Amino acid sequence: MDWAVIRESLPLYVDGLRVTLMLLAVSITAGFALSVPLAMARVSPRPWLSKPVWLYTYVIRGTPLLVQLYMIYFGLAQFPAVRESFMWPMLKSAWFCAWFAFAMNTTAYTTEIFAGALRATPSGEIEAARSLGMSPFAIYRRILWPGALRRALPQYGNEVVMMMHATAIASAVSIVELTRVARDVYSNHLLPVEAFGTVAIFYFVLTFAFVGGFKLLERRYLRHLRPKSADTSRDGLPVASARPA
Repeated sequence: MDWAVIRESLPLYVDGLRVTLMLLAVSITAGFALSVPLAMARVSPRPWLSKPVWLYTYVIRGTPLLVQLYMIYFGLAQFPAVRESFMWPMLKSAWFCAWFAFAMNTTAYTTEIFAGALRATPSGEIEAARSLGMSPFAIYRRILWPGALRRALPQYGNEVVMMMHATAIASAVSIVELTRVARDVYSNHLLPVEAFGTVAIFYFVLTFAFVGGFKLLERRYLRHLRPKSADTSRDGLPVASARPA
């Protein structure tokens, strides 16, 4: 193990970490914002609203993210209409294409996660809200979304971690994030264990931090779903609580 190479390369890994976190942040922010209205359309009883969203999520989840990135970054450039459009200054940017591909991908998965959480809302809560005269907007704001976001926390936490891992393919379009730094270190020194072992530690620490953060959120917002442990005596039988005098 060549520790000198690792020490010399650490500033490069830190720069790559900054790019990885920035790309992840803008992607999941856009994905979250877009998936909220799309999830509402996905659970709508109106086919003209739900079917297009279903088709979008089906297509995106049915194709690899790397293929989507290649189609956006390399595929769109072959059309003269695209190169002559006002979007070309953005579409020729690797950063924009990577963000667009990641945001589009995580939007599809997050939409299905939120739609499933909305469907899991007990019907009694909705009927009670309607009996109080709440409008559909008020039901979503005060009943459906607060409960759905709590129920979606475990699955959404997994999606964020998976997107963090997926940022590694941004190096395929020349973005210098963590994995690209590891490849460059390997190319310069031909030391695979030092290069890729170091980046593996970075990803492990990031995963541990994100999982731990979402566990804290689940402990706070899903407290009501945890089974309550009863006090037990020495022989294992529950202890009766004393009545107040």
